[in-house]
Amino acid sequence: MQRTMDEFLASRPLERGSWLVVGFGVGIATWLVLPGPQQWLAFLALCAAAGAGASLLDAQGDLSHLRAAIVGLLVMLVGGLGLVWAKSTFVGAPPIARPMVVTIEGRVLSREDQGAKDAIRLVLAARLLPRSPGGRDAQDMPPAPQRVRVNVPVEQDRPGMAEGATVRLDARLMPPAPPMLPGSYDFARAAWFQGLAATGRALGPVEVLDPGHGDGSLGEVRRALSRHVRSQLGGSPGTIAAAFASGDRGAIAQDDEDAMRDAGLTHLLSISGLHVSAVIAGVYALVMALLALIPAIALRVRLPLVAAAAGALAGIGYTLLTGAEVPTVRSCVGALLVLVAMALGRDPLSLRMVAVAAFAVLLFWPEAVWGPSFQMSFASVIAIIAFHNSAPARRFLSPRDEGWFVRTGRHLAMLLVTGVVIELALMPIAVFHFHRAGLYGALVNVVAIPLTTFATMPLLALALLLDLAGWGAPVWYLVGKSLDLLLWMAHETAAQPGAVTMLPGMDRITFGLFIAGLLWLALWSGRVRLWGFAPIALATVLVLTAPTPDVLVSGDGRQVGITAADPGGGLLLLREGRSDFARDTLMEAAGIKDLSASIEEAPGAECNADFCRLATVRQVSGRPRRFVLLMSRGRDLTPWAPLVEACAAADIVIADRRLPDACKPRLLKADRGLLRQTGGLAIELGSGRVRTVAETQGHHGWYRWPAPGALASRPRPPSPPQ
Repeated sequence: MQRTMDEFLASRPLERGSWLVVGFGVGIATWLVLPGPQQWLAFLALCAAAGAGASLLDAQGDLSHLRAAIVGLLVMLVGGLGLVWAKSTFVGAPPIARPMVVTIEGRVLSREDQGAKDAIRLVLAARLLPRSPGGRDAQDMPPAPQRVRVNVPVEQDRPGMAEGATVRLDARLMPPAPPMLPGSYDFARAAWFQGLAATGRALGPVEVLDPGHGDGSLGEVRRALSRHVRSQLGGSPGTIAAAFASGDRGAIAQDDEDAMRDAGLTHLLSISGLHVSAVIAGVYALVMALLALIPAIALRVRLPLVAAAAGALAGIGYTLLTGAEVPTVRSCVGALLVLVAMALGRDPLSLRMVAVAAFAVLLFWPEAVWGPSFQMSFASVIAIIAFHNSAPARRFLSPRDEGWFVRTGRHLAMLLVTGVVIELALMPIAVFHFHRAGLYGALVNVVAIPLTTFATMPLLALALLLDLAGWGAPVWYLVGKSLDLLLWMAHETAAQPGAVTMLPGMDRITFGLFIAGLLWLALWSGRVRLWGFAPIALATVLVLTAPTPDVLVSGDGRQVGITAADPGGGLLLLREGRSDFARDTLMEAAGIKDLSASIEEAPGAECNADFCRLATVRQVSGRPRRFVLLMSRGRDLTPWAPLVEACAAADIVIADRRLPDACKPRLLKADRGLLRQTGGLAIELGSGRVRTVAETQGHHGWYRWPAPGALASRPRPPSPPQ
């Protein structure tokens, strides 16, 4: 067995390197999954012991490839875990203790205009000052300066409120929010690695103590470019063009964002491989063409090297101008590697190139490994390269004696199949992070990607260039028409039945099976890669058979969603909320797209100003079982005796306040006391399983771990009726 494995590795020297980067990423992910320092140290010790054992494997050297592979993989696992642990220690900012109203005085680090929300987002390095020196806020106030993010109404904008300015304002701050429900977006974790201790909104006017001198900063250049584009091109096309030119997505209308997302086109709004490649390729081709017209240069200079250098500078400049987000940096690194490979005469499109780009990104942003942006960016590129390097694809595209019409048809067919492969590769990631999946994007991207790459982006660059002489108006008209077509495709595709399929959340084990299978398919060659379908098939079965949560409860107890007993009945909501965020999060977790109603409208519901009572029938061990839920929705004091009696008649009681000990439901009391320890809940009535936010967080700095024994109050599996 060992001999066979060694021979297998010896026959694939170029494919083994990519797995080292996978090991590095797994080490980073392990740090997140394991709960705390004791487990991290145990993992490091286990890797060290395994490495010592592997180094002694067959000392005569007959298994040198196997030994090198094991030791190398263990070193990368240790390196990944150690790197992210070190970054968390040095960069992470402990959140403020609780919500508070404070006076902020500090320096503006960055400014982002959000025209669609009529707000300006400021990131400040500031001192937090209590508004009442002797109050509770003064006791909990952090003594050191903090990095905070504050939304300021656009009407409070002031001259000089730019990067480098010193400002003073009153604001209501909140600690970065943990996931609202198990499997939801974890903003607290993202804020930890951004160094944010709090977020909030300004209360009243902003006083500029020292104006910022940001005329030459990249942020000011980015905003000026965005304003210029929107002044030349109005409406939705102008906001999309501004996103392409400067990376500024703040002015894009929510309807357009939703349509692009549901149509599978949202990747066009994030500056990534498509945009960076278009800029670099355009500059490369332009420099090559211009220099070729000058014989004195063309005969003495290697034009590809000069054009590659010009393209590299353009790509780096575009990356910095658009904010240097992780997808943009990844794309820029990958494009630079392609240019180097072309200059050296090597294969520019290989999985080794992708692995080097991934390793470069993870060295600086290790936390990106569990984010959807990193995963989707690299998954799409890996899928393209692996598919086109496969034997069937090479045979299909191999040169042959045929007319241009047939040849063009083959390439269009390959483009469509490639789109389907990309959508299939991205589907598990989309389901895990966003609870949604769709295949229409493969069709619409066949038109949208060439339209953006070969029409919109070149026309946009030409319009900006001609604006230097005031001649850009006709080209801006063409840019607008191309973006009108893009938006029309997005809205039409998103409106089709079945464009988006919502699914309940996927657990980490299932997601890991998907990723392992996809990587095995992509990184190996030959028939051995087909073994990757085994974990993918198992994960698919787990997803399709996963039960939908019956009851969803937010961490503060205010938002409750109950899936209707009849299939297709939608989601019943206790409160509508002041924004769509809570409703959308509840519906995503339940795998429901657009169908929701108030609990008051449900058959058999009884509601008053203080509580709602709902009886619902679910299957338990194949037999119907009636569950009674009692939910608090008022703020007034409730008479003792009726409350205790109602609790005793309920199976589950949910409240955003602390209920008395005498309130004893049959299965679970999810009041403020419990929810502060567990976070949000996802309850499956049929099995009695309860998933909590707390059990997925571990002893990381961004989450306050519940006290020992706090999770003991869980619903027990209900007994079937006699």
